[in-house]
Amino acid sequence: MSTEPERVLMTDSRGGSRVLRVVPDDSAEPGSPYPKASLFLRLGARVVDVAVAWGLYEVCGAAGMVVALLFLLLADGMIEGQSVGKRIFGVKVMHLPTRSAARHRDSTLRNAPLALIVLLGMMPAPLGYVAMLGGLLVIGGVEAWRVVRDPLGWRLGDTWAQTQVVDGKVVAGATVAARTPVAHQRAPGRIMSAAKVRRGRLLKKRKGQSCASR
Repeated sequence: MSTEPERVLMTDSRGGSRVLRVVPDDSAEPGSPYPKASLFLRLGARVVDVAVAWGLYEVCGAAGMVVALLFLLLADGMIEGQSVGKRIFGVKVMHLPTRSAARHRDSTLRNAPLALIVLLGMMPAPLGYVAMLGGLLVIGGVEAWRVVRDPLGWRLGDTWAQTQVVDGKVVAGATVAARTPVAHQRAPGRIMSAAKVRRGRLLKKRKGQSCASR
């Protein structure tokens, strides 16, 4: 979130020349219109999502790891910014630049650090288990620390995707905003503007005057 720089007009005491300098405005703090969501609700939602991913891993057999990975990446864009766990615990992910519910692209970006842990676990055994445990301790620890310490609960994935987990009650009733321009359809029939009408009248008047002069 970038802030608008402050432009300061400075005057030279000797020559009286004026120099326009751009000074960054540090007083404005970048942020979000949404308050920080409850950490307990977020933790509960994450536990449910991990449990669902584990269930998919067990059920899908050889492709279970891939299915679980895809679920973790896309989960926050499934139900208008809510995964299964977030739906149960009443929190959702919002895309801050558009003030709309997160989509699959946003979900993929914000969950990429956590999906990396699963990718490490896909390495051949026993290296995969060790790498997955190390990734869980390092990546999971850093992300958890950021969620607790950040005033808005942003973790590294939220910074990449420009998203924030908010209480669903805060944005209750909000619809998903369209991020692509929609072509306007013209109404049937020919609609002439006032300028065209005046232009037509002026041409008729000139044509009448030319005929009269003859």
